[in-house]
Amino acid sequence: MPHFSHIENPDVILIGSGVMSSNLGAMLKRLEPSLTIQVYEVTDGLSQESSDGWNNAGTGHAGICELSYTPHREKDGSVNVAKAIQIFEQFEHSKQFWSYAVDSGMVDNPREFINPVAHLSFVHGQEQVDYLKARYDGMSAHHFFRDMEYSTDRTTIGSWAPLLVEGRKDIPIAATKMDGGTDVNFGNISRKLLGWLDQQPGCGIASNHRVIDLTKTEHGWEVRVKDLRTGEVHENHAKFVFVGAGGGSLTLLQKSGIPEAKGLGGFPIGGQWLICENPEIVAKHQAKVYGQPLESAPTMAVPHLDTRILDGKKTLLFGPFAAWTTKFLHKKGSYLDLPLSVKPDNLATLLKIGASNLPLVQYLVQQGTQSMADRMEVLHVFYPDAKAEDWKLIDAGIRVQAIKKTDGEAGIVHYGTEVITNADRSISALLGASPGASVSVNIVLDVVKLCFPDLLATPEGQARMSEMIPTWNEDIKRPEAAARFHEVSQRADRILGLA
Repeated sequence: MPHFSHIENPDVILIGSGVMSSNLGAMLKRLEPSLTIQVYEVTDGLSQESSDGWNNAGTGHAGICELSYTPHREKDGSVNVAKAIQIFEQFEHSKQFWSYAVDSGMVDNPREFINPVAHLSFVHGQEQVDYLKARYDGMSAHHFFRDMEYSTDRTTIGSWAPLLVEGRKDIPIAATKMDGGTDVNFGNISRKLLGWLDQQPGCGIASNHRVIDLTKTEHGWEVRVKDLRTGEVHENHAKFVFVGAGGGSLTLLQKSGIPEAKGLGGFPIGGQWLICENPEIVAKHQAKVYGQPLESAPTMAVPHLDTRILDGKKTLLFGPFAAWTTKFLHKKGSYLDLPLSVKPDNLATLLKIGASNLPLVQYLVQQGTQSMADRMEVLHVFYPDAKAEDWKLIDAGIRVQAIKKTDGEAGIVHYGTEVITNADRSISALLGASPGASVSVNIVLDVVKLCFPDLLATPEGQARMSEMIPTWNEDIKRPEAAARFHEVSQRADRILGLA
């Protein structure tokens, strides 16, 4: 549904209506009710690009099952699980803030945006079985993951996820499971938060509005906006701008002219899913199962077989399969996005990284030309008895991998979500991919700390933030914080209906 409410010269302009902007807008307005905020969105509705339910896997990324966060064994045979622990803590911030939103009446019906779904890691082959055991040993030793289970027994794994063992040949397999995982409709929680924001005094949301230019001024930013319904272009001014425009962020950063954007480039990767709506098959699987990374694939393309709950309907999703594209946005992108993003200051970096990532290019070509039979072959690694007639291919969102000069030979096959902020902290922009939406609250909390320090400088501001995110200034990773973590986490789970 189109939105059009407009605030002239607000304190804050949010570009994009996805999960980042919606959480930041809601957090700022709760922290300081006098702030005026304007949201601009290019699509007709809200949260229709990467945050939309069908454009991502909906995994509440908490480091539980994602092997790409713990990719290697050390020389002593152990697995470094520090990244998984960090992401788990960050996702706890999301759960805390969303439970606050429910408890305070900002949003309703949490089952419409978050549901309990077990998170499993699944591997095959003795080398990977040994790796998963080492990973389990490292993770289960931490209080975040004390409830994790590990098994190589087919009967046990079959009780966790029957599709994994039906029709499987006699090779070594292993799995870990935690029942504390979630399936999240990031588009739904974004729209709920924006719906609340739109009702607050001094706040406006305008869809069908494309930001076409950003110009630094003495007091902040001049933002040029085009109304896509009428073609009219107007200007608005704000002290602070947040660019949460997904794939569109890079282009706007380049238009801003800030030094921090120099040399930045982007490489778009489209996505596709296989989905199954056969109720007999769907009923057998209640889990998100992540497997081993595919060779040469970007980390966002680690295959997984997922329970997905959207608009009250349960389906199965498998993928992602990558697709070659030059668009930066799924719905409102242009095939000229990639070529027009090439500038003199990033050309050398793009050429260098392109040359050092030929396997990725080959992977994308292979992915884009594969048949349904090829895709089913990958699915059979997880679900040996899968039949093609039960599955159909759909398009998903587009992720733009950020490319920086510092990437060097490492190229763009890396995970992470990054915020670029200029020197006077008047503009921030989000770049990157996984874990992305799952840790959105932690990301925007960092934006508030960096760009709005005055709001947290008083006892009143700190108390308000503690109401929203009880552990925002605590380190709950420490062993001595285990009791505090479980107290806060269990309360959030209870409010969200996850207990």
